[in-house]
Amino acid sequence: MALPLAGRTAVVTGASRGIGAATARALAQAGARVALMARTGSQLDGLAAETGGIAVPCDLRDPAALQAGVEAVLNRLGAAPDIVVNNAGVFRVAPMEELAKETILDSVALNLSAPLLIVSAFLPGMRARKSGHIVTIGSIADRKIFEGNALYSATKFGARAMHEVLRAELKGSGIRATLVAPGSTDTSMWDDAGGGEFPPRSAMLAAESVADAVLYAVTREPETNIDELRLTRT
Repeated sequence: MALPLAGRTAVVTGASRGIGAATARALAQAGARVALMARTGSQLDGLAAETGGIAVPCDLRDPAALQAGVEAVLNRLGAAPDIVVNNAGVFRVAPMEELAKETILDSVALNLSAPLLIVSAFLPGMRARKSGHIVTIGSIADRKIFEGNALYSATKFGARAMHEVLRAELKGSGIRATLVAPGSTDTSMWDDAGGGEFPPRSAMLAAESVADAVLYAVTREPETNIDELRLTRT
């Protein structure tokens, strides 16, 4: 049986762990050649070897490093990728008055500025080709707020807005856009989240479940767009 993504290319940001690594594996197993963008070079190298992908270590918070990473992807793939998965993100919980300036700037840079820059870099090539798929990894926090989550919610609300504008701008272009917004997911992101009462990790979604949702969206027939998938643990 032919692999559904055979001959296709993809980029996954934040690919070194968690949802990003699970998504990279799922896309590669479906036949895609995957470029892996993240800061952690050693983990990327191992995942690239496992998946037959391309390791592109770069700090997505730094616009210059991000642009260098984009250029490396384009050089290695030879064209804009067929699929872009904007996944990289950081989660910090604290009351607003306790948020350090560096924490605010880092979170906005990685959770919101980086996805915008990634889309603006790869979208022209997709438009010229009249095909492509941009997947934004959102969160339950893009619709539901709780105390101490101002920073993460603000950036995820922004990412959802980016997706909705993309859907409007891409109508009729041949390029698809999907928002995958999971509830709490068992990844190492929780290790550095800060204070707060969180669900037990055993009650969270698995990263592989989110990756499966991404794979489902990008393997639909070309005339079908999955606008949004919201995931929760049963």
